[in-house]
Amino acid sequence: MDPEVTLLAQSAGTTLVALMATDAWHHVRDGVTQLWRRTQPERAETVAAELEASRADGVAAVAADDQETLDELRLQWQGLVRRLLVARPAAVEELRALLDQLDPDGSAARQISQHATASGQARVYQAGRDQHIAER
Repeated sequence: MDPEVTLLAQSAGTTLVALMATDAWHHVRDGVTQLWRRTQPERAETVAAELEASRADGVAAVAADDQETLDELRLQWQGLVRRLLVARPAAVEELRALLDQLDPDGSAARQISQHATASGQARVYQAGRDQHIAER
């Protein structure tokens, strides 16, 4: 799997879910639906319906502070976008442009949530980006 495609799909899933409960939703929905209309027109209406269902779930999850549902939605859309990009590699640039338009500073894709539990003498190492551990 091309790491660029994987990273772009992750960014798209995160951005899409982060913007579901915002005033930008209609622009997000229209942009994503148009992307599918141009690349996989036979799936466009199904994707539009999935977007609306996901939004309803996302809005409810935000209201209930339900991170598990939000994580599931991110993974769902990451998978859908990744499959689209694998099937239609020409859509990579179009998706990148759409994400730049929807989230110009990349703040939605940078939201990181980490949870860890350690007990006894266990150690937990978490990073939102690069991490280098040099223990001996």
